[in-house]
Amino acid sequence: MIKPNSRQIIYYLSISCITFLFFSCGNNSEPNKDHLVFRYNEYANINTLDPAFSRTLQDNSICNQLFNGLVQLDEQLNILPCIAKNWTISDDGITYRFNLRNDVYFHKHQLFEKDSTRTVSAKDFEYSLNRLRNKKIAAPGSWVLNKVDRFYAINDTIFELKLKQAFPAFIGLLTMKYCSVVPKEVVDFYGSEFRSHPVGTGPFKFKRWEENIKLVLRKNHNYFEKDELGTPLPYLEAVALTFLPDKQSEFLQFVQGNLDFLNSLDASYKDELLTATGDLRNKYTSQVNMIRGPYLNTEYLGFYLDSETPEIQSPYIRKAINYGFDRKKMITYLRNGIGSPANGGFIPLGLPGHNKSIGFTYQPKKAKQLVEQFKKETGITTPEISLVTTSNYLSFCEFIQRELEKTGLTINIDVMPEASLRSARSNGKVDMFRSSWIADYLDAENYLSIFYSKNFAPKGSNYFHYKNTKFDSLYNKAFTITDIEKRKHLYTAMDALAMEKALMVPLYYDEVIRFTRKNVKGLGINPINLLDLRRVRKD
Repeated sequence: MIKPNSRQIIYYLSISCITFLFFSCGNNSEPNKDHLVFRYNEYANINTLDPAFSRTLQDNSICNQLFNGLVQLDEQLNILPCIAKNWTISDDGITYRFNLRNDVYFHKHQLFEKDSTRTVSAKDFEYSLNRLRNKKIAAPGSWVLNKVDRFYAINDTIFELKLKQAFPAFIGLLTMKYCSVVPKEVVDFYGSEFRSHPVGTGPFKFKRWEENIKLVLRKNHNYFEKDELGTPLPYLEAVALTFLPDKQSEFLQFVQGNLDFLNSLDASYKDELLTATGDLRNKYTSQVNMIRGPYLNTEYLGFYLDSETPEIQSPYIRKAINYGFDRKKMITYLRNGIGSPANGGFIPLGLPGHNKSIGFTYQPKKAKQLVEQFKKETGITTPEISLVTTSNYLSFCEFIQRELEKTGLTINIDVMPEASLRSARSNGKVDMFRSSWIADYLDAENYLSIFYSKNFAPKGSNYFHYKNTKFDSLYNKAFTITDIEKRKHLYTAMDALAMEKALMVPLYYDEVIRFTRKNVKGLGINPINLLDLRRVRKD
């Protein structure tokens, strides 16, 4: 039996207090409204509530409750209207004209004069996108406008945007939280502190954030979307988050009923919750729902190519690591069969451009030969390499460490907190790192952008500092091709170039797996694992 420690007790009290404080004002005889509060823990924490800086899945999931853009995605990643009720695209694919709704209001705030709110206009989108590309702001999401020439408000309800050249996948970029609308007067007032004083148009509004402790959102009663029966969304009255960093403690709170939602699977509790074949254990079936589905996410190990470490510089060692462990065995034993071995390059299953023949398979003899070749050519008789990971992926790294030891390569593992690793990876402070890449929109270009030379970290996502003129040429060419079949072949060719150089070690293509309490309805699932609470109910 697991006994809660003092930190867990504090955590339990904090989330209980959120619910108590939220509903304790008023008549004491009022019935318990706990069923109107959705409670979950975000172990990886969040960095910001400003959508222009929302670059992680955790940040995006919160910003998705607070903000809206011109368009949005459904659960199948189809692009749907949002604040733009419809749009047209010119025949040459250059000009996008959006017709906006006139019933979308910003969350109430004292900086708005009349009624403490106002409607969203095309000028707000003009301001928001200009802010996104403002070099002084240095927003990490500015790259989504790289292909944009100009944009402007024609009047209050018509917003027009022109590209430098046609790019068929562009409309998908506008679904990203980076492109959310924000109010100028509030952003100007708070400046950089808008990150902790957000005002948007989303289904929930900001109430309170104690960083590293808790975050509370309240229902936006002026929200513009309704369900199929005309009932205003959202159904919930509040969302309460805590930031307990330990996944096992998070699981404990979930099974005790103190959390409504568990997002992902962790080694610390996977065998307690799931059978070896990935099914929910019988003792939980009456209390817990499990949802599984495709996830456009590739888990990988990356190499920093500007490192002075000979082993990192050597394609022999990088390829030896790729050949030297059994991905299928790793998935079976460490994830109970959740996910697929990444034997087909960086582009995941389900995206055009994925090709199972361009990656690496398990070939331990070849791996050993490559290590021996490195020893012979360099004179380094005991090659070793440092791999940095977070604690949640330690078991995967230890599995690879044990397998590669058989080839003659020593891997030393360092464990860092998520935020520290993210910073070190962006600034070239680690030779080899574990990471993941989740699709932002339904096109393989957003995977391949990680290898483009103009996206060097820390300003971009090319953490490897990989530069290849042939790759860059193919990448730029892809933007000029509208035929998806032709683009698909270019994507495969680019992925093959990256795999040929062994810039990374693809581990597995993930699955979305969500667990909820039995009384939670309407959560759903999507291939980018973005949290959408608009239609969630608790019985």
